Amino acid sequence: MRLSENNRLFTAIIAAREAGKAIMNIYIGEFDVSLKADESPITEADRQAHNIIAEMLKETQMPVLSEEGKEFPFDERKNLDHYWLIDPLDGTKEFVSRNGEFTVNIALIEKNTPILGVVFAPVPDVLYFASRETGAFKLNSFSVVATNATFEEMIKQCLPLPIKKEDRNFTIIASRSHMNSETADYIKKIEEKHGDTKLISAGSSLKLCMVAENKADVYPRFGTTMEWDIAAGHAIVKYSGGKVMQAGKNEELMYNKPDLRNPFFVATRE
Repeated sequence: MRLSENNRLFTAIIAAREAGKAIMNIYIGEFDVSLKADESPITEADRQAHNIIAEMLKETQMPVLSEEGKEFPFDERKNLDHYWLIDPLDGTKEFVSRNGEFTVNIALIEKNTPILGVVFAPVPDVLYFASRETGAFKLNSFSVVATNATFEEMIKQCLPLPIKKEDRNFTIIASRSHMNSETADYIKKIEEKHGDTKLISAGSSLKLCMVAENKADVYPRFGTTMEWDIAAGHAIVKYSGGKVMQAGKNEELMYNKPDLRNPFFVATRE
């Protein structure tokens, strides 16, 4: 028997917490950095987090597509109703540079859209999660929640998203590691439209979470991302009332494509 949606969400939350513990055990010590075929970095933290999450998600009886997992060809997944899409350590560059802006990302895809998402940032100890049944939430100090707490007990300690907008200028959030001319041009147009604006930077899927919680109004991404990079954050934006749309189109970002690279996109609260 398959789990209910809330049980799936709670399973993903606990998996993210356990992966985060393993990541932090490596983060506080010395570790080696290798390069994958695409020359992106990978560490033992990526591998351990993947193994923990994949093992814990087995009880849901749904397949897993992970950045660090085995190849999952389109012919094998194109007809799936549901599957997990995970990035066990999003922001490995941030992990290596020790700036703390990395996350564990877990999303559940139904057909071609995320129906729940979990993003856990181990260094600040902040959890974001969302589903179409519960809405979107933020939990500060996740590690102090009792390990035997139920989902209902945990959610009582959470803040519903979006949080009430503070008195601030229109805020754009952009990638700390991937600023380019297309992004700069988009930001210029936003500045012309809104006048006084504020530009902030962050790593990993934290940018999407900041749009979801109402700390930023727009996140433009005109560079290469993979489906597992943003699916969990997409769900959190979506179920907080925001949107993640293909750049220049009135179309929501879609998943389970033959090519797992995403088109350019813009996440907004507008």
